[in-house]
Amino acid sequence: MGTSIYSVKQVNTYIKHMFTQDVLLSGIYIKGEVSNCKYHTSGHIYFSLKDESGGIACVMFAGQRKGLAFSMKNGDKVVVGGSVNVYERDGKYQLYAKEITLEGAGLLYERFLALKQELEDMGMFSSEYKQPIPRYIKKLGVVTAPTGAAIQDIRNIAYRRNPYLQIILYPALVQGEGAKSSIVKGIQMLERVGVDTIIVGRGGGSIEDLWAFNEESVARAIFECSIPIISAVGHETDTTIADFAADLRAPTPSAAAELAVDDYRSITDRFFEAGRRMERKLRERVQVSRYRLDNLQTKMGYLSPENRIREKQQYLVDAGERMQQSMERRVTANRHMFDVYIERLKGLSPLHKLNQGFSYVEGKDGKAVRRIDQVTKADMLLVHVSDGCIEAEVKRTSALSR
Repeated sequence: MGTSIYSVKQVNTYIKHMFTQDVLLSGIYIKGEVSNCKYHTSGHIYFSLKDESGGIACVMFAGQRKGLAFSMKNGDKVVVGGSVNVYERDGKYQLYAKEITLEGAGLLYERFLALKQELEDMGMFSSEYKQPIPRYIKKLGVVTAPTGAAIQDIRNIAYRRNPYLQIILYPALVQGEGAKSSIVKGIQMLERVGVDTIIVGRGGGSIEDLWAFNEESVARAIFECSIPIISAVGHETDTTIADFAADLRAPTPSAAAELAVDDYRSITDRFFEAGRRMERKLRERVQVSRYRLDNLQTKMGYLSPENRIREKQQYLVDAGERMQQSMERRVTANRHMFDVYIERLKGLSPLHKLNQGFSYVEGKDGKAVRRIDQVTKADMLLVHVSDGCIEAEVKRTSALSR
């Protein structure tokens, strides 16, 4: 039977698949001493873990740096969580780190991760249960140690932002025996008092110092509280279970005070600015309304019944004058025409003719005598002249010779 020959790539790929399929190596925690630690400009961290028996190459990529809460250096005793896999190009296996903690905190950190996963699976960290932080508050509740930098920072920031704020402090134990029950009681007491917002927190420290805020009872008290809670535990790089359960996480107690308390001066400035804008808008509206009123008054002057009546009256007066002038012109024209007709009729008027020396002869039947055959001898005739009538008797008639 012939011997199979493989390329380097094939072998490295095969070994890589073996590492990938190994459940233990895909999520493993390894403790050891840090050596050859180098922070690359890309953000990656290259180092080795060693103990008395040997060492293993490690790398933490820049995208996983949130899993490192301290500045790691050579000689640190640490616990590194991640997966072991093969870098195919060199054929070397190495640990790809996701979480790095100091060795003394390793077991606590495992407990932290387990509880975090359990509560997350229960939905206690879901965003749909997060309450909004009120914008303007009158009472601020604080659960922290009565001495120390945390409460002083909160007071200084809060009173500087709003000098009229009332701060109610529950002096809780935040470290050691009885700390978790003290924090729970503080949350419950401030809820009964009826503050507007609660800050739960303390200053920085090791994972052991902050452990009270990783207890399940504290997380449940925060989750079940009807008042919005801001967590402010440790420094910016510290993360606790309380941070995930709270309605809002602040990186420091000072930041929590800034998030909880709105700046009173900015509020008054906004009020004054809103007042100025309102006054400006009101003046503009008054100006526009006055302009519209003037227009309406002008329009009303044109359209008012009194003005319309006045206009109609003036129209009637003008129409009457025009009618009068038209009638006078018509009368004058007619009088002129009448005079013309009179002059024309004068030539046809019998009286006019009579005045010119003519006479009008009327027979016994009252008709005008125009021909001789209309009368006979002895007929009585009435002769009209300009100043009267003459009664005459026909003696004889004679026809005109032609």
